[in-house]
Amino acid sequence: MDTTIAKTVPIIVSILCSITLVPAAMALNDSPQPNYQHTYQPPAYQPSAPMQQGISFHDYINSHPKLRSTTIGAGVGTAAGAVTGLITGRGILRGAVVGAGAGAGTGYIRSTDVMQRHPIVKNIATGSMIGLGLGLAGGRMPGTAMRTTMVGGATGMATGLLIHGL
Repeated sequence: MDTTIAKTVPIIVSILCSITLVPAAMALNDSPQPNYQHTYQPPAYQPSAPMQQGISFHDYINSHPKLRSTTIGAGVGTAAGAVTGLITGRGILRGAVVGAGAGAGTGYIRSTDVMQRHPIVKNIATGSMIGLGLGLAGGRMPGTAMRTTMVGGATGMATGLLIHGL
């Protein structure tokens, strides 16, 4: 594969992944002025009642929201990393492992209470994490992960500013 193509594929994939968010951000920006008087109240943690037979894996995951978000993120990241590794020729297994780590981190970032109170920072961190995962899964040259992380962070910031206003 041509080195120019191998260098640009992770950056192009990260841009294409973020383009799908732009129409939604534009539609949300047309809403009336938000009411900033309302403070965020995170959902209260309510453990389910213990069962006679024991708790199933499904019940355990549903009763722990951060663990559920992290698990879902790892699954999505595994698929995205495997596809990125296949496209760039770096290896499906390597891409899947890197994608699982980046996806788990992204899922955790999006589920934390601190990031719920700071949505623009949440979008920046999410974009940076996705860019880092794509850069590590598909990059061949030194600095590719850094460039894709910066592109992802900038895209996340642009999305956050479009959705939540300047």
